[in-house]
Amino acid sequence: MKNERFLPEGYAPLSTLPLPLSAVEELMEQGTVAEGMVLRCDAQHDLHVKFHGYDGVIPREEAVLPEISGADREIAVLSRVGHSAAFVITGIDIDGGGKPLLRLSRRKAQALALEHLLTHCPAGSVVRGRVTHLAKFGAFVDIGCGVVALLPLEHISVARISHPRLRFTVGQHILAAVKQVDAGAKRFTLTHKELLGTWLENAAQFAPGETVTGFVRGIKDYGVFVELTPNLSGLADLRDGLEENDAVAVFIKSIRPEQQKIKLQILHKTEQRPQPLRYYITDGTIEDPWQYGSAEQSTSPA
Repeated sequence: MKNERFLPEGYAPLSTLPLPLSAVEELMEQGTVAEGMVLRCDAQHDLHVKFHGYDGVIPREEAVLPEISGADREIAVLSRVGHSAAFVITGIDIDGGGKPLLRLSRRKAQALALEHLLTHCPAGSVVRGRVTHLAKFGAFVDIGCGVVALLPLEHISVARISHPRLRFTVGQHILAAVKQVDAGAKRFTLTHKELLGTWLENAAQFAPGETVTGFVRGIKDYGVFVELTPNLSGLADLRDGLEENDAVAVFIKSIRPEQQKIKLQILHKTEQRPQPLRYYITDGTIEDPWQYGSAEQSTSPA
């Protein structure tokens, strides 16, 4: 994984085991990116952090990259309270009680992560991510030390959804691929659907005669589109009382690979919740252009 060196904040469990001061000094000397829990933000908007039993402070000016400004900067600082934050240890002071007090910089950790991402994660690279927040137009994903990239709604899955909350939750760990890199603006755009398998790979999970669950994703004059997996839908006859995003049980009447069509019959509504995402590509790079309908595309299941 090309961003393994700089993981998203909160991706790995935080350790609370005590560290000797010599180990903390070594982390500082090596410029190693570490991570701790943000306990509070004071009136000056400095972040107070707990790291392996030590107290630390991220000054307001060291909390985020300088490219983030205005209201976005304030939100970026305040949103870390109660969550983990990545940082580089820049100094060790002694507080009024004679205990070590760590001087920390999240900005420097983010700068290191951003440089790595720009250098080693070109378009097509598969990366680890953590969903930070959701908007109608897409999901924002931390791809390293709080460096956030946009995953547009249309790139989340082949099956169309009206809002990313139908696919993700805040804090969820996902995989994604870099769709576009704007080196000048230092921004990344992501895609996700290519990792969820081709039509044939998804259709291979099902057989005619089975009864399975799905979600209503579209109601048209000619039928109802039912999502069987995020990258596979079938068409059923119209049925009264249905709304988009209803969970339903469906009978699979036929699967036609040559036409990439699945014919379904809706039986009843259910209380089914979305299943965990299944990734068919988990590392390396994705093909460009990606062939959703190609029988020749070869990937390995996650």
